[in-house]
Amino acid sequence: MACSVSDTPALKDLPKVANDLKSQLESFNTGCLRDVDTNEKIVLPSAEDIAQEKQHSALLQDLEKFQPSVLRKTDTVEKVVLPNALDVAAEKTQKSLFDGIEKFDASRLKHTETQEKNPLPDKDVVAAEKAHQNLLDGVEHFDKTQMKHTTTEEKNPLPPKEAIEAEKEKNKFLNGIENFDPAKLKHTETCEKNPLPTKDIIEQEKTA
Repeated sequence: MACSVSDTPALKDLPKVANDLKSQLESFNTGCLRDVDTNEKIVLPSAEDIAQEKQHSALLQDLEKFQPSVLRKTDTVEKVVLPNALDVAAEKTQKSLFDGIEKFDASRLKHTETQEKNPLPDKDVVAAEKAHQNLLDGVEHFDKTQMKHTTTEEKNPLPPKEAIEAEKEKNKFLNGIENFDPAKLKHTETCEKNPLPTKDIIEQEKTA
């Protein structure tokens, strides 16, 4: 379809290019471009891709060459499974419940009035709340100027004489155990005695 002269837009109607962009395009130096070699790469399919393609082609060929005459005629048998006694009872219960909800007579409801109760606290609760509030007020409005200056004295009482003597005896005893010299022990021989019973003991044993 040929365009008439009247369809050509006027120069003033053409889109305008920004002055800075126009100056950049006009002063662009193509010599700044670098030469780049284009390498065309052809990626060969893998063995798995070839196997999948063959399998897909074989499937398509089998579908195209399929003969419907090979199919056997079969009769569809529709089986209707009857519900058991439990299913029937459950269905009846559910149906009666739905019927009761649908046919419910709202006029049989009794009119009730809702009473909002706000019990007041007892005497003990009020007293506890006042004591807690007074404590908070005392802490918040506490006047530090009423405090008196005090000096802290650190006391380190010394132990009495008896405690010092007991500590010395204990240390002496421990030092004696730690520094004990086994070489100072004397050699002794243990004699095991097995006394024979007397005549009276033998007679008592026989009598028993």
